Amino acid sequence: MLTAERHEKILSLLKKKEIMTVKKICEDTQASESTIRRDLTELEKKQLIKRVHGGASLLKKKRDEPSLLEKTSKNQQAKNAIAKRAANLVENGDTIYLDAGSSTIELIPFLKDKAVVVVTNGIPHVQLLIEYGIETYVIAGKAKKGTAALVGTKAVDAIKEYRFDKCFLGINGIHPEHGLTTPDPEEGSVKQMALLQSQSKFVLADPSKFGEIAFANVGDVSDVHIITSEGIEDELIQQIKNLSTVEEVQV
Repeated sequence: MLTAERHEKILSLLKKKEIMTVKKICEDTQASESTIRRDLTELEKKQLIKRVHGGASLLKKKRDEPSLLEKTSKNQQAKNAIAKRAANLVENGDTIYLDAGSSTIELIPFLKDKAVVVVTNGIPHVQLLIEYGIETYVIAGKAKKGTAALVGTKAVDAIKEYRFDKCFLGINGIHPEHGLTTPDPEEGSVKQMALLQSQSKFVLADPSKFGEIAFANVGDVSDVHIITSEGIEDELIQQIKNLSTVEEVQV
């Protein structure tokens, strides 16, 4: 099989199964492991796939964004472990910006015994914060379908009124060259302003976000402290660690 044919075969396989191990790709293409690893490296350079631990997956479309319900059902154990570690960084008296998203909402139960003030743009976050007795401020903005985030110019202007000790952001893409990205420019602007208004800046992201590139830029990986879990392809995580502080928690 010629290289170009093999590349087409690999992409076809990934379109059907979304994620595959190197071993399975070798079996389906009848190629050696060293050949497939070279192929995956080339396809990744062309931004057609991303390497994951022990295999590969297709890159998502730049504007693709799963709903909050879809995100909540994925990587639940990793998100919980990440949130638990993030909560250890919160001190009594902190003022916190808590971004909308399925990773950040996991942080709320771990804040219940801490004397903190939270500002959020996550509509589902508000009820949970109230249930745990956490002093909460909600910014203005347009309610976004699917993710239930408050976004837009009013949201950005509202955040300008605050200063935060710490912010905890969710993100859709983390890439050593393309930085932190999200599918929606309006939501990206909200995240950018939260970073600007915060003294310490944290991103909570499960391994599926690494290597992804979404539509709108939020910032550079060097701007933030990233908390994730184990399972990211070795070369990729090392590239990001060269640029930023990255913590990998055990699940």
